[in-house]
Amino acid sequence: MFDIILYICKRLRAVGIISFSFFLVACDLETNRLTDGKGEYMADPVQVALLIPSSTEATAPIAASLENAARLAVADLGKVKIDLRVYDTAGNTDIAARQAQRAVKEGAKIVIGPLYGGAANAAGLAVASKNVNILSFSNNSAIAGGNVFVLGKTFDNTAKRIVEFAASQGKMRAIIVHPNNVEGSFGRLAIERAAMDTPLEIVATQSFEFSQDGVVNAVPLIRAAVEIEEADLIFLTSTTAGALGLLMQMLPEAGVQPDKVQFAGLARWDVPAQNLALPGVQGGWFAMPDYRKSERFYARYKEAYGAQPHQLAGLAYDGIAAIGALLMAGQSDRFDHLVLTQTAGFEGVDGIFRLNGDGTNERGLAVAKVFNKRVVILDPAPSTFDLPSF
Repeated sequence: MFDIILYICKRLRAVGIISFSFFLVACDLETNRLTDGKGEYMADPVQVALLIPSSTEATAPIAASLENAARLAVADLGKVKIDLRVYDTAGNTDIAARQAQRAVKEGAKIVIGPLYGGAANAAGLAVASKNVNILSFSNNSAIAGGNVFVLGKTFDNTAKRIVEFAASQGKMRAIIVHPNNVEGSFGRLAIERAAMDTPLEIVATQSFEFSQDGVVNAVPLIRAAVEIEEADLIFLTSTTAGALGLLMQMLPEAGVQPDKVQFAGLARWDVPAQNLALPGVQGGWFAMPDYRKSERFYARYKEAYGAQPHQLAGLAYDGIAAIGALLMAGQSDRFDHLVLTQTAGFEGVDGIFRLNGDGTNERGLAVAKVFNKRVVILDPAPSTFDLPSF
């Protein structure tokens, strides 16, 4: 946890600033101590609410993993005290709203969760008049804004990283391939938005029905689009559960060869690991977090709880980590919009991240390539965000 504070202190010193209006702290990089400027740790616990769907059978394992990760982060804070109180939403929008109100009435200064976008939106509306912010686990940018922030990994953030990298490598004409569902549409729109700020042109899009027959029928259309538009890049929005494997098998068989047309994706192509053996994946690009940091979290979680965390568990740790960093930076219990969106960002499970003014987030991602069934990092994840000039 002290890495978060060292990160903030180093960034402030790098621009010649040790205190902003909201960074009135004393940093001692030699001893890893951070005080309130009078040589004393801030000792009063700050109440934080965690809203998770604990009592619903389908989501109970996810909720348990989120709670475990949050408690692990609280324990890692050391001298800074957080009074974490857990509220069950039962996966229900109305209950989430009522639990958010209850949490604030009982003294919560900030809310982490709920899991689903609709519940997060309802919780945010329920406590908006109390000026309490919500750090939701959702990745749905549509609910972001006002007092609702999304901690989840968004399509826009991933698309921006991979599109800008592709443009930097000289790719000029791209085709988007996506399932004809909500997730596929979000992915397509994110890629189109990201491409608008680059020389890369989206020359065609090809959707497919979310079924085996749908993929089979789309493959010749994708091949025709590549040939007609002279595309040098194919973006696939699909995950393994969303037909990535079938596409990666059938496209090369149909003559769309990855050594002639660059494949790139929004999803992790190394999860599960057997994906790395697919013919179409070889040479493909995808974005991923800083795996060295995420591996440390997974090892730490397994040591503490004897099992692997759910893939979303790191979001709960990130939420507590951000709150802890602000507390150690002298924030007391003031988690307003300006404080949460401080430019330097935070150190999280998967690397650096920061909350944007519109409620979305930005995460430092690496660009990886599949080479000989292994993952090779082409462009590492950044270790810092750019700070504004003064």
